[in-house]
Amino acid sequence: MNIKRTIPTIVIIGALLCVGGILILQLFSDNNNPPVIKEPNWDSPQTRALMERACFDCHSNETKWPLYSYVPPVSWMIAREVQEGRAELNYSEWSAAEEDESIEAILEGEMPPENYLMLHPKARLTKTETETLISGLKATFGNRSGEEHEFGNENDTHKEGEEKAKEHDDDDDEHNEHKEKDDDDD
Repeated sequence: MNIKRTIPTIVIIGALLCVGGILILQLFSDNNNPPVIKEPNWDSPQTRALMERACFDCHSNETKWPLYSYVPPVSWMIAREVQEGRAELNYSEWSAAEEDESIEAILEGEMPPENYLMLHPKARLTKTETETLISGLKATFGNRSGEEHEFGNENDTHKEGEEKAKEHDDDDDEHNEHKEKDDDDD
């Protein structure tokens, strides 16, 4: 048996097995985007666009999966990061309880993380863009009586918006009653 022929044959067979294994492992990829259920009522298209650029890949159901995210074991790490990001905060399954976290994480420089920015330089916001985003988020989250975007059952969203507006009006009525009472006492 000739060793000079055996070693290249073993290397070629090993490489083919590795490539075949990687192709098979891609079948078990968890790179999916569930449907968008509910988003915040963005104050402007610009706020949403900045959020989409800097945050949506990990914090929404609208992840843009790059080519390398389909190659194991990198795909597993990226899928895990996205799952953790969505579990922490998901703009496609919005809950008003999460609004303070967004602003705080951006202001503290925690988001987007540096390791993400190295691979996605377009996600890096300038100082002006960051200030615009923070202002937009404050305007978005301050608009609690407005109707939230709902994908699916429009009646539920409309009812929620009406209920929130009614609560807001009730709060205003109580405030006005207290003010009138205070004015009467003077």
